[in-house]
Amino acid sequence: MNQPLLVELFTEELPPKALARLGEAFANGIVASLQSQGFVPAAAHSAMYATPRRLAVLIDAVSARSPDKPCRDKVLPVSVALDANGNATAPLVKKLAAMGFADVRVDQLERAADGKADSFFYSYTAPGVTLQVALQQALVDCVAKLPVPKLMTYQRPDGSSVQFARPVHGLVALHGEQIVDISLLGLTSGRTTQGHRFLSQGPITLAHASHYQSQLHDHGKVIAGFEQRKQTLRAELIRHAGSDQLLMPDSLLDEVTALVEWPVVYPCYFEEAFLNVPQECLILTMQTNQKYFALTDQNGKLRNRFLIVSNIATDTPEQIIRGNETVIRPRLSDAKFFFEQDQKKTLQHRAAGLSNVVYHNKLGSQAQRAERVQALAVYIANELGADAHLARRAAQLAKADLLTDMVGEFPELQGVMGSYYARIDGEPDPVAQAMTEQYQPRFAGDQLPASTIGTVLALADKTETLVGIWGIGLQPTGDRDPFALRRHALGVLRLLTEKQLPLTLSGLLGHAVHLFADTPGFADPSLALTQFMYDRLRGVLKDRGFSPGEVEAVVAPEPDFLANIMLRLEAVHNFATLPESAALAAANKRITNILKKADQVPREVDSLLLREDAERALFEATRGISARVQTAYEAGDFDQALQILATIRPEVDAFFNDVMVMVEDTELRANRIALLALLHGILNQVADISKLAA
Repeated sequence: MNQPLLVELFTEELPPKALARLGEAFANGIVASLQSQGFVPAAAHSAMYATPRRLAVLIDAVSARSPDKPCRDKVLPVSVALDANGNATAPLVKKLAAMGFADVRVDQLERAADGKADSFFYSYTAPGVTLQVALQQALVDCVAKLPVPKLMTYQRPDGSSVQFARPVHGLVALHGEQIVDISLLGLTSGRTTQGHRFLSQGPITLAHASHYQSQLHDHGKVIAGFEQRKQTLRAELIRHAGSDQLLMPDSLLDEVTALVEWPVVYPCYFEEAFLNVPQECLILTMQTNQKYFALTDQNGKLRNRFLIVSNIATDTPEQIIRGNETVIRPRLSDAKFFFEQDQKKTLQHRAAGLSNVVYHNKLGSQAQRAERVQALAVYIANELGADAHLARRAAQLAKADLLTDMVGEFPELQGVMGSYYARIDGEPDPVAQAMTEQYQPRFAGDQLPASTIGTVLALADKTETLVGIWGIGLQPTGDRDPFALRRHALGVLRLLTEKQLPLTLSGLLGHAVHLFADTPGFADPSLALTQFMYDRLRGVLKDRGFSPGEVEAVVAPEPDFLANIMLRLEAVHNFATLPESAALAAANKRITNILKKADQVPREVDSLLLREDAERALFEATRGISARVQTAYEAGDFDQALQILATIRPEVDAFFNDVMVMVEDTELRANRIALLALLHGILNQVADISKLAA
């Protein structure tokens, strides 16, 4: 009869940033192992539990023994198993003994085809194994594969050394009411676990596996489920935030969830004088150093009230609150000190010091990089009709805040602090705003720069990085991308496409390549980098819901101008819904193949050589729509251009039904190829619609 199965490792405090991942791996590993052996039915459910001091899994239906299993094993090829007289050879006898079938005779073996020769097979029924045996092996294998950030070696009371993420002090294995007798890390299984370190009523003896969560909650003051504890914490934080806005990053919420077993939220305060410091600094120090939750008003202005999460529930929390308010004060004082000290030097003064900061040993200093970014920013600004002087100034000061104390303490604030210090220094507002926007977009889904100068600087910065790093041979390989070139490429693509910037990819990369002309060991990466960016572009467009064929139709021609690619893609998507699209796509694919095989394609169609009615009709139809398609194309009305193409489907179908292109008459064949080339150019002006063909 199936019974619930509980397995728990009780430990010292586990690494909080890895807890959720460890919990999932522990639960999934045991469940998968038991399922593969037939102990767990397909409809069974499992629950993962992970707290600072435990990893556990509860499977609601597990059998005590796995079912018997029919097996058919290959023994040996017949040529090896039998001698010339048809008797068993020594290798066959040895092989059967090794398989545990020493008493099996040759006439009990199945002879069957095995590739080009026959082999002997033996069919038998393997008896099931007990849960004890299977769980022991499952637990050992699972623990060995856990994604532990760093193993700790510690000694058991008997003096033996074992390894785990943290010392393990208890092992529970219950199948219904029964203990499953297994061992791990010098421990033997039982039914006793521990609750909250301070709030528990004492050791908890589990009468039944299914009682685990309720007993821990009621008697141990532990919310065992990671997600349940996280949602409880989220609700409490929102409740205490009241009318204020709660700053609750997912990473911080996960980490705090991993630090407490019984989360309790308390409000705290700091002195209002600290609000004169840029709020990003205060928020970051609260979140990073203290794991506190900051609050803002409805306008996003930081409040001097913040929320802490304690592992202690008490009716008199004054000491906890006072202690946390005392702890945060020196942290905020440090931020205030850094901010005040940084203002003693302007960004202009600090920028000179970038010559002493190595960017990359093959690409020079940050000052040399800043010069390249300045030149690229001026080029982009001129192309966009933006203020080149402001673009140059923004690029000149962009990395100066790397030399400030605040960014030295909090690298996450680079750009943000540059924006504050630029305004304090009296720099133009577009320059100050560009300081922050230069890093956008930082990640998938991040916002793009709002200002023109910020857009120019962000594009120049990312392009310089891509070309420079790739040019010295440090392009991404497999899973390795230490310079985040994939992210930079996606950023450039988003800026070009979503901002609809009137820039060519070749012009942008080519200008950047020119800036590295005097760099030793630099090789022009334009060709490989362009293909890399097209591959990234394919992924971006597919993520927006377009089909692979539609995406390939606009990307395969390798468009140099990406500002209108979304308009092209929408037009292709609409064209694909037309009844004429499939036939025209197939015809275009056929034309492409013909042109690839042609030795030479004439530039003009000779109307006097058009012999068949169908080819004359296609020629007239093609000439008739050419100007209309061109007008729509130049106006950016790609949808209209493709709609016009759909009107010549009858002539295209008739041509391929009635006209032989590859005739023996070379002059006639060349003229028909010229006609197809004319049609091909019109069909592919917006996109390569042959990619829509199945």
